[in-house]
Amino acid sequence: MGATVREDEVASEDDLFEQSEVAADYLEGLLDILDLDGDIDELVVGDRPQVEIVGEDLGGLVGPKGQTLEALQELARLAVYRKTGGHSRLMLDIGGYRAGRRKKLQELAETTAKQVIETASVVKLDPMSAFERKCVHDVINATEGVQSESEGAEPRRRVVVKPE
Repeated sequence: MGATVREDEVASEDDLFEQSEVAADYLEGLLDILDLDGDIDELVVGDRPQVEIVGEDLGGLVGPKGQTLEALQELARLAVYRKTGGHSRLMLDIGGYRAGRRKKLQELAETTAKQVIETASVVKLDPMSAFERKCVHDVINATEGVQSESEGAEPRRRVVVKPE
């Protein structure tokens, strides 16, 4: 069993890789139960463990608007917690869904920032998952003249972009 990492501590790269391995083992078992084929890659990206599943016919694991993907990510995080005793910030991607979604969200954030700067108005985006909101906040925070905040409660939490 791996070392327990408190929330205020930074996990070592070995701990993060162990988390991705535990999650990958859990997800591999799930794929076997569902009789789905997929290649599973275990990574550490920045300070986060990551698991990517690639293959054909995995859309059902992504679900509408990535909802099934979010649920599977939480289950994988629980598997990591059960094995290591520590919380994980594991990120799961299936069939490149998150990578494609990140690109679309960056484009949305850039367009929204431009609109807010040009009109000096506030724009409220549609509700998004935590992953999606973070993608938008990252672009807005790197753009001069605008700022963003989240408002509302899950599952209706949204990003609000305002002039600086």
